[in-house]
Amino acid sequence: MAISELPIFSMLRTKMQWHQERQRLLAENVANADTPQFRPRDLVQPSFDKPAPVAMAVGLTRTDPGHIAGMGFAPEKFRPERPGGFETRPAGNAVTLEDEMLKVASNQMDYQQASTLYAKGLGLVKTALGKR
Repeated sequence: MAISELPIFSMLRTKMQWHQERQRLLAENVANADTPQFRPRDLVQPSFDKPAPVAMAVGLTRTDPGHIAGMGFAPEKFRPERPGGFETRPAGNAVTLEDEMLKVASNQMDYQQASTLYAKGLGLVKTALGKR
């Protein structure tokens, strides 16, 4: 199993992909701030409570009882979230620029945090393996 396929790295990768997709949706919301009848969209946060279903089960051969059994995780699908209760303008547009920009800033900070954790984790694993 590759180092990057460890469950913690898989979850961090999924989280970073979620933040990238959310950034795209938030940018679309801001871009359509003056479009009549436009409703802002957002994504439901991925849940890591239970393991994601494995797309394909491939067993690894354990040549020593001390070897760790391999696990696979498939990336989760992101669902759009339609929050209720919009503040709607006379043209029917429900985008509030202040709220969207706060979401953009928060999303950026969360993405940076996840990418830093990913990089630090890889560094720790490499140090443990003596690759540094």
